[in-house]
Formats: sequence, C-alpha cells, structure tokens
Amino acid sequence: MRILIDVMSGDNAPEELLRGAVEAAESFNVDIAVCGNAEVIDAVAREKELDLSPITVFHAPQVIGMEDSALCVVREKSDSSMALGLHMLAEGKADAFVSAGNTGALVAGATLIVRKIKGVRRAAIGTVLPFTPPFLLLDAGANPEITPDDAVQFALLGSVYAEKMLGRSKARVGLLNNGAEATKGGEKRVETYKLLSEHGEIDFVGNVESREIPYSPCDVLVTDGFSGNIVLKLCEGLGSYMFSRLKETMTQDLVTKASALIMKPKLKKLKTEFSASEYGGAPLLGISKPVIKAHGSSDARAIKNAVRQAMTVVSAGVIPEMARYAAKKQDKPTEEGKEG
Repeated sequence: MRILIDVMSGDNAPEELLRGAVEAAESFNVDIAVCGNAEVIDAVAREKELDLSPITVFHAPQVIGMEDSALCVVREKSDSSMALGLHMLAEGKADAFVSAGNTGALVAGATLIVRKIKGVRRAAIGTVLPFTPPFLLLDAGANPEITPDDAVQFALLGSVYAEKMLGRSKARVGLLNNGAEATKGGEKRVETYKLLSEHGEIDFVGNVESREIPYSPCDVLVTDGFSGNIVLKLCEGLGSYMFSRLKETMTQDLVTKASALIMKPKLKKLKTEFSASEYGGAPLLGISKPVIKAHGSSDARAIKNAVRQAMTVVSAGVIPEMARYAAKKQDKPTEEGKEG
C-alpha cells in the first residue's frame, strides 16, 4: 500500500508535513511517498536533519496557495504538488492521497481528476466530531448549497463510512436544523426531512439542533457545506477557548494549582481527545479513490494520523462499499420499468 502526501500545501509546509511523513514511515508498515518541490524538500531535510531515505519524493515545481481559485489545480497550476498527487492517485500509482491544502482546489481536483464514484452527484467532506461517542458531520465545507437529493445521498455515503470506520452496526442519521419539528428550516429543509424519513435504507432520527451536537444525537449529521463548516469551526474554536479558560482557572492560586497537578493526566487525555490532530483529516466522500483533507494548520502528528486514517479507509474497503451501493441504486428498476 502506498500513501502519497502533498507536503507543499498548508500553513506548516513543508517542514511539519515532512516530519509527519517521516513519522508515518517509521510507525506504519506502508510505503510513504511525497510530492512537492524536490529542491525545497531536500534543503529542508538537510537543515532539519530529517532522514528521508524511507520516502520517495516526486517533484512538482508549483504550489497551490489558500488564495488560489479552485480550478487552478487543472488550469494555471497543473504542475503543483496537489495536482501531481491527484493524477498519481487516479493513475493507480498510489492507494490514497493526503493534502492539507486549499479545500476548494482539492475538491475540484479530486472531482475532475480522480473522478466521483459512478452515480454519486457530489463529493462531500466528512469530518468526525470528537464527542462521546464520535460521529460524522457532512458536508463540512465542500458544497455551500445542496439540494434535498444531495442530502439524502450524503446520508447514505455517511452511513457507509460510519459503519465501516466508526463501527456502527446501523448508522443513525440526523438533519441539522433550527428546530426539532418537521416543518422547520425552510422549503429545502422540509423537503429533505420528508425524503430522509421516507427512505427505507436510512435510519433517520429527525432534526438535530446545534445545542444537541455535543451529546452525539446521531452517527451521521447531514447538512450543507456552509452550515457544516460553521459548526466545525465553532466546535474547534469553542474547544480551544474552554481549555484556555480552564487553564487560567486552574492556575489562579495554590489550591487550584495543587488540584491541577492531580488532574493533569486526565485533563491532558481530554485535550488530546478533542485535538483535531488526533483524527488527522477528513475524507472526501463520493470520490472514487481515498482523498483525505488534512487541516490547514496540520502539524507532524496530524499528518501521521491522516496517513493512519487513509490506510484504514483503504484496508476497510470504504470506497468499494460506497461504489457497490451506488451501482446497486443505478441498477434498481424504476416504477415505470417495473410496470413495463
């Protein structure tokens, strides 16, 4: 199995991404390859004394920045590290691809170069929210607007992922909304609620309000990419804020400092559980081969964990299972065909 990493994209590229690649090569029984500017990679490795001998480097002279347009991956910057990685994945030269780069470019490139699973309308970003138990949020940023039919397909793709990756025997699906009633949320949300509730292969638990999210009300929470990204960023920001306030509180005086020493191991464990680095990245669900979107601020640990996640997606057969489901839906005769 080969996992390919775009080491030139993201806030901490290329040093932290190279460190993550090295750690992954040392920790996992897998072939690690990276794509990026070979001269820059070599210079950083020498300066930081990183041993890249277990890693294969594929040269790509260009870099896609966060300010670049989504379609630059197939136009102006087709020689970028991201574009090269996607082409190699499409050509079967890698089993999965990890990038911490421009989300729009990664989604566009994965859709146009690697291609969607046949029968899938749109790819969605699936992010695991680290509550108890963890659950999947999608879309977390790929599609600002979606149709009710898109939401149903997201629910089905998410259910496959939750069952394969989170170990849920029957994934419960919720719809993010501003109220529990079936009539809440405007015309699209009402229609989506109706389609989800009537679908025989979806275990729909109804609308989910944002205040319920920390209590894991479902296994798959479906929404559009605009709302989903707001939820994701709010959870990240609120978690960081609460831990910083907790640190202030626990260091106010001798009594709280003594308590902090006693609680330190448990607090450290809790902080680790809520760290985005622990989950590594978010898969692009609906793409025909595994593409993992790592956080833009990913450090070495996050990249290492993104590699671990990519390996699990490959070995668990998540994509083939989604493809089998999509093919089954396409082959299913219509009511008109049955009558004829």
